[in-house]
Formats: sequence, structure tokens, C-alpha cells
Amino acid sequence: MHSEKLLIIGCGDLGRRLASQLTDSGIAITGVRRRPPATTDNLQYKAVDATDERAMSSLVAEDFDYIVLTLTPAERSEAGYHAGYVQPCESLVRALASAQVQPRKVLFVSSTAVYGEDHGEWIDEATIPRPTRYNGQQVLAAEQVLREANLPLSVLRLSGIYGPGRNRLIDSVRRGAAAPKPSWTNRIHADDAAGFMAYLLRKVAKPQSLYLVSDSEPAPYAEVVGYVTECLGVALPQTLAVDGMNKRIDNRRLCTSGYQLRYRDYREGFAELLGATDTIIA
Repeated sequence: MHSEKLLIIGCGDLGRRLASQLTDSGIAITGVRRRPPATTDNLQYKAVDATDERAMSSLVAEDFDYIVLTLTPAERSEAGYHAGYVQPCESLVRALASAQVQPRKVLFVSSTAVYGEDHGEWIDEATIPRPTRYNGQQVLAAEQVLREANLPLSVLRLSGIYGPGRNRLIDSVRRGAAAPKPSWTNRIHADDAAGFMAYLLRKVAKPQSLYLVSDSEPAPYAEVVGYVTECLGVALPQTLAVDGMNKRIDNRRLCTSGYQLRYRDYREGFAELLGATDTIIA
């Protein structure tokens, strides 16, 4: 019997979490990175540069059922985002054409940075992306490369990812550097980001072409910082900061897919990270 096969391109933290979610699925999982770590029981790594079209053609000729792209920028610059997002997508599209194979599902992890709104507007899947910063512009360009290839594609635009090992806000609060901002923020726990990907691969026969992946409660940044400072028992910085990022993500399409969020809002996620389980709101 044919064992289903999954290829995770750019297999870092999210890719490993996805593989963990699929441990009992029977899917054979291959993760691709330039310098991969040691192979785990349920994840076979291969050292491949995703921008190397010849290497990618040889790889995709193995005829994977599913391909998931969890890419990261080579560096935080326009050139870095182009190399980290656009070029691997171009390489994959050409490799698939060269090998004459077509996966059953392709998931591309994108970002809500493709939306340029900054006045607290609500954003949903019908909102036209108009990125104002290079990161959103390059990620959107990568989306377009995949869309033009007519793949069975679902784009997942994730809001800010947090969770174990992703403690930037907590660390900033501890240092007294998390100045409150009068703006809306959106986040998704890393386990829910990976969990939703696994759900689309295993439970949804025909996923929609676009999902906004965020929890169910956009929250003012100052409120989130206040919550974390209270949990940590540290002083709240008094200086307000403004960075121009200010929108609210509507996650109703995700919720109506049938996926059940493990962490419905920032309180549930940060309470677990900080050990403040008594503060979780039911």
C-alpha cells in the first residue's frame, strides 16, 4: 500500500511542530534545510538548498503527496526576504514542472504583513493585500509565484507567532524594554499554527485557497504587555511606543473549517508559558 509522503521546505521550528502533529498519521515526512539537524524518528532531513533548481527537481521527483513551505528570510532586508521566500518558490515551481509531478495539496506559510492597514481596521480573506513594507511585499510576491503555477495551493497568512522558544515579548518585558503601544496586535500560538496545517492535510479534502491564521481575540499591545508584566511581577514601562502596525485579524474562516484552537487568546497562551494557569479565562 502506498504510504503518503510530505515534503516540508524550510523545515525549522514550525516544520518540526507539524511533523510532531503527524506522528501517528503514517505519513512519511521529509524536511529540507541547507544545514539540517539530526534526523528524528518521524522526520527525515535532507540537506538541500531550496533555491537550487536541479537539487529540487531531483527531490520532488520522489512524487510527494503534500508539500508545505515554512520559509524564513535569509536576512531581515529586502534582498534577504527575496532570497528566503521568492527564490525558493520559483525554484519549486520550475522543479515540479521539470519532474512533471503534481502534489495533492500545497500549503504556503505566509504572513499578515501583506496587509498595510494601520488604523485598527478589521482584516479578512476578502481584504486586498497592499503591503507597505518590504517584508510583506516580498512574501506577497512569493504567494503570487505559487498561485500562477496553478498548484492545489492554500496560503496561510499567519499573525505573530509565539510559544515555547518564541519568547521575544516575555524577554522584552523582563528587560523593561516592552514599551506599551496604543495599537491592536494579533498572534497565533506555534502549536495552533502547526495544528491547523496538520488539520488541513489530514481532515479537509479541499482546503480553501486562503486562510488568515490568528487566534480569536485581537488585543491592544498595551493590554498584552500589562498582562505579561503582572504575571512576571515586574514594573510596567511608562513610555508609549508607536510602530505603525495596527490592524485586527478576523479568523472566522479558520474557525468555520472545524479546527479547534488550543489557545483561543493571548491569556491562554501566555498563562501556560508563564506558569500562570490560574489566570486562564475559561
